[in-house]
Amino acid sequence: MPAVPSLAATVHAGLQQAIGAALPDAPDCDPQLRRSDRADFQVNGLLAAAKALGANPRELAERVCAELSSRSAELAGWEVSGPGFLNLTLADSALLAQAEARLADDRLGIGQLPGAGVTVLDYSQPNIAKEMHVGHLRSTVIGDALARILSFGGERVVRRNHLGDWGTQFGMLIEYRDEFGADGADVASLDALYKTSRRHFEADPEFAERARRRVVALQAGDPPTVAAWQQIVDESKRYFEAVYQRLDVLLEDADAVGESHYNPMLADVCAELEASGVAVRSQGALCVFFDGILNPDGDPVPLIVRKKDGGYGYAASDLAAVRERVATLGADRLLYVVDSRQALHFRMVFETARRAGWLPPEVTAAHVPFGMVLGPDGRPFKTRAGGTVRLVDLLDEAVDRAAAVIAEKSPDLAPEQLAERAAQVGIGALKYADLSNARTRDYVFDLARMVSLTGDTGVYLQYAHARIHSILRKAPADAGYLAHPEVALTPAERSLALLLDECGAALAAVAESREPHRLCTYLYQLAVSFSAFYEHAPVLKAPDAATRENRLLLCRLTARTLALGLGLLGMAAPEQL
Repeated sequence: MPAVPSLAATVHAGLQQAIGAALPDAPDCDPQLRRSDRADFQVNGLLAAAKALGANPRELAERVCAELSSRSAELAGWEVSGPGFLNLTLADSALLAQAEARLADDRLGIGQLPGAGVTVLDYSQPNIAKEMHVGHLRSTVIGDALARILSFGGERVVRRNHLGDWGTQFGMLIEYRDEFGADGADVASLDALYKTSRRHFEADPEFAERARRRVVALQAGDPPTVAAWQQIVDESKRYFEAVYQRLDVLLEDADAVGESHYNPMLADVCAELEASGVAVRSQGALCVFFDGILNPDGDPVPLIVRKKDGGYGYAASDLAAVRERVATLGADRLLYVVDSRQALHFRMVFETARRAGWLPPEVTAAHVPFGMVLGPDGRPFKTRAGGTVRLVDLLDEAVDRAAAVIAEKSPDLAPEQLAERAAQVGIGALKYADLSNARTRDYVFDLARMVSLTGDTGVYLQYAHARIHSILRKAPADAGYLAHPEVALTPAERSLALLLDECGAALAAVAESREPHRLCTYLYQLAVSFSAFYEHAPVLKAPDAATRENRLLLCRLTARTLALGLGLLGMAAPEQL
């Protein structure tokens, strides 16, 4: 149970007791408590109980109401509605006491998730010697938000950044650089060099053969080749670290585990799969076949673990990773934040791992897919020249757009203040625009909308948080944040207080569904509710001190709830903008 049980949970428990006393012959009955526009909550579960008993649902509801009259201190009123619904209204005193208790708790009264264990979370996954592009944005920010939310819920999250740092491309890249003396001092030049060496590889068979021999040398541990490879890896990691720092995500160098890490394990993986009969040889390759997975011609589509030339593909390293993450890291859950196009691959990898015994029944494994980032034309987001959009260019443009918005609103800001706030707002806007969309859906990239001060944007939430702190700074020095239950609440105050009670449920929904947009939706609703509250319930000009303190209590709890939510999304919550 959470440190401060939500009012919904408290009322739910009280209802179960009242139903048990009023309807002793009824089967187990879930009250099915729902928010309602006719009252604070509506109870729907009595209809099912009445049907099971063959009784009149209104009569059963009336009996429960009679029992409630002696049981619930949280309720101010209840009535039977329609064919047997119960409408419940919470007491103002209960709402205020709940807000005061949450404000006094470091975690705002939000408890840990049930069944917390160890989750290995695989996300971001850039390739060595290549610049990160817009496609890496979604995996990185979705994975980071899930890591934060699961950790807050008590899960031990092991972050894994599966780097593409092994394979033929490195023989090609190293050989070309050695032969032609090409520069590769940073990742931008390495990326360009990779593209050039790829063209040379495809056009010159003799160079291609030398590049393949270089791969063999790398795999055999040839010192000069390994040193060249390590230099490329180190430079790429420095670049990744810089991008992650700008994005303010949790990934660190220790979380980066490249395909090279699993390379020594691949022969054993293949041997075990073949010895157990899970994998069989087919046309020279080692394959795993599945019932019902066929190509358009009706032929089986296998998971190729080892190619006919003896090389290993992604499947082999992914299987080695599953085996290690369960056996060595003690994972209870494996999550892979990878785009939706890889759904079949992960389905086959997980089933293969289960057949092999590396993924026991008590361990869950899930692909966490996401949609694509689209341009204004509704097609995959590209540069004007048709190339892939670099992630650093998006970050730069987002910060520049945010700086223009902030400078217009606050023209007297010092340059260093403007730069700091522009980074907080611009990066936050970019992340929120991604996270606020349903994870599996595509979305259109529109920076002008992302940095807007109105609508469902990260900027709107950050300004709501900053505005609340402006109110708190102007409050009298002796003003407290204590509840005064004798003061009746206005509809706007009640609406805000009820919504503040739902933060824990929103976080639990994200943890269960792995959909960060559910938290975004909650935070936007909270900001909108606060705006209505501020309009209809003056805080600093409240009619008396007790009313003012109630409203300051709600202000402060709203600010802390927004800050918590923004932080769990990986966004800054500035107190001034």
